[in-house]
Amino acid sequence: MRSWIFRFRSLPNLITIGRLFLVPAIIDMIVTHRWAWACAIFIVAGLSDALDGWLAKTFDLRTELGSYLDPLADKALLVSIYVTLAIEAAVPPALAILVVARDIMIIGAVLLSWLMRRPMAIKPLLISKINTVAQIFVAASILALEAMAYPVGPWVNSGFYAVAALTLLSMAAYLQQWLRHMNP
Repeated sequence: MRSWIFRFRSLPNLITIGRLFLVPAIIDMIVTHRWAWACAIFIVAGLSDALDGWLAKTFDLRTELGSYLDPLADKALLVSIYVTLAIEAAVPPALAILVVARDIMIIGAVLLSWLMRRPMAIKPLLISKINTVAQIFVAASILALEAMAYPVGPWVNSGFYAVAALTLLSMAAYLQQWLRHMNP
């Protein structure tokens, strides 16, 4: 009985690790222009993010490992997707740079806090959650449009601008939180 409970307790973490393993597959599908597969695998990865979070919260299966793995998997997925889509000219390179820069800034701030012996717990902010949803939606839309060989219209550009604005707002919110922590 105890072994079964332990395995169930690890289920959200196993799902998160599975999402990490999907990242190289998605990248391979994009660079080989197998857009339908890239889109399908990306959707599975996105749904797995929702599922592991729901399981962890609903059944109180949150773990310290999961608190590190889940954001790592999200960052690996989104950064990889945006960089690859930029290389394939499916999104503007500036947008990919912005997505990557935000994550580098957050990781750098956490590391610097730790090195200065002022560790800081990073909790997802509402703007960050909205940003993540927007990034996922825009990436999934691009993959779906490419899969259907449908031309990208002006409405997609508004999605790019929305992701850029939300990414900048998220970056500013985390920077403000970090500065308050470092300069009490």
